[in-house]
Amino acid sequence: MTRFSACIEMLFVPESADPAERIRLAAHAGLQAVEFWLWSNKDLDAIERALDETGVTLAGIVAEPFAELTRETDHDRFLRGLEQSRDVARRLGAPVLICQSGPLLAGIERARQHDGLTLAMAHAADILAGSGVRLGLEPLNDRVDHPGYYLTSSEEAFAIVDAVNRPEIGLTYDLYHSMVMGEDPQTVAGGHLERIFHVHLADHPGRNQPGSGGLDLASQLRWLDGLGYDGFVGLEYRPTGSTADALAQTWASLA
Repeated sequence: MTRFSACIEMLFVPESADPAERIRLAAHAGLQAVEFWLWSNKDLDAIERALDETGVTLAGIVAEPFAELTRETDHDRFLRGLEQSRDVARRLGAPVLICQSGPLLAGIERARQHDGLTLAMAHAADILAGSGVRLGLEPLNDRVDHPGYYLTSSEEAFAIVDAVNRPEIGLTYDLYHSMVMGEDPQTVAGGHLERIFHVHLADHPGRNQPGSGGLDLASQLRWLDGLGYDGFVGLEYRPTGSTADALAQTWASLA
């Protein structure tokens, strides 16, 4: 059975400016997990209290800082931050840290940038070894949301984590970004289930709730469930109205 996680950077935002209160709202709405982006701009004591009070699981957070992982000279900064992010994830019970590649760098051969990103993942695995926290590298689309982003290909992302070949390193696989890039999820992700640590979804166009656009997300979730995917599926979309209305449309669309 699919386990859903509410991204509280997008859901429950119209209802509350307080991230800890959004956790309580998610619990009230029947969600058993939440996720968020940056941890450094939040009151972690308040977050921890809200998680404890509600019994909600923290599915994932972003590995800070955002860095140009395709540039080797930026690796040390990222890896120092990863140590802190790992410790925050352990404190809050988050099993997955989410990271991005950074931009496509001008004047540097793509093959060299690919190698730099692969090296960053290998060093990240050393930092996470034995911690129980895993790192999910996330391909994003550059057609709508992230122009200039390096890692737009899920196939390249899987090739990188396969090359690293460490249990600490896998993918955050976003159905929305993948499908916006014109990928067929069952083609690019089939055979790589063990490398998928976390899943995101939203509809297109608009990056709103399922049922608001034209993506057949229900069949993709059924496919993942049939393969045995047992991680969380993050609802990372912008509600077109209230979060309650968006969730109602989500459940109807994905039923």
